[in-house]
Amino acid sequence: MKKLYFDCNMGAAGDMICAALFELVPDKVEMLRKLNETGIPGVEYIPVKCEKKGVSGTNMVVRIHGEEEQHEYDDHYHNNHQNEKHVAHNHHHHMTLADIDRIVNGLCVSDRVKSSVNCVYGIIAEAESKAHHCEVEEVHFHEVGAMDAIADITAACVLMEELNPEMVISTPIHVGSGTVKCAHGILPVPAPATANILMDIPYYSGDIFGELCTPTGAALLKYFVESFQSFELENAKMGRGMGKREFPRPSFLAAYLN
Repeated sequence: MKKLYFDCNMGAAGDMICAALFELVPDKVEMLRKLNETGIPGVEYIPVKCEKKGVSGTNMVVRIHGEEEQHEYDDHYHNNHQNEKHVAHNHHHHMTLADIDRIVNGLCVSDRVKSSVNCVYGIIAEAESKAHHCEVEEVHFHEVGAMDAIADITAACVLMEELNPEMVISTPIHVGSGTVKCAHGILPVPAPATANILMDIPYYSGDIFGELCTPTGAALLKYFVESFQSFELENAKMGRGMGKREFPRPSFLAAYLN
């Protein structure tokens, strides 16, 4: 049985999951072509090898209309904590879940991937609606942040389809500690939307100050992972998805396939 394992001892974000899965794919040139032909408006994926404190892995860079996204995990837009990152533009447009559904259904991907993307986004929207006491249909996603999240979620779902594991397992998720700055002020880690997603998932706060697990990362794990537990592996292929922020320990998510 082909099993995929996630080690989340430094949290999880959408781009980290994508990069870790990308490292596990045998034909990376063909996989990158697939990702860049998914048809997400203005989006280009660029995997970059990098090193943090002696640990090497891949950073999955996403460009939107030719500009590299800016990861600002401590500053969220509007009522949507899933905006893990955004391009430095002054856009004032917002998307609803129906808008995102139209984009996803127009992508050049399989029906299975479209369904997975919509389900993951549904998890995020439901968590946001609970956090802000509104209907799911009323949740608004900042336009640029929404495109970033669609890029991460779509890539992760395409990669999961390519790897096609029969079982997915993850360690409990390290969410960080302290506080996170958002549009509503200073909130405890995990932020409310993330906490809602993690409601039935084992997670813990460790000695790292800051937000390690983002809503997009939490939603992807909630959708794909069947069991959260510790594990030991032998002869497994490993991929590392590097985080964008600097912490006292190397920031990465590891994925193993055996």
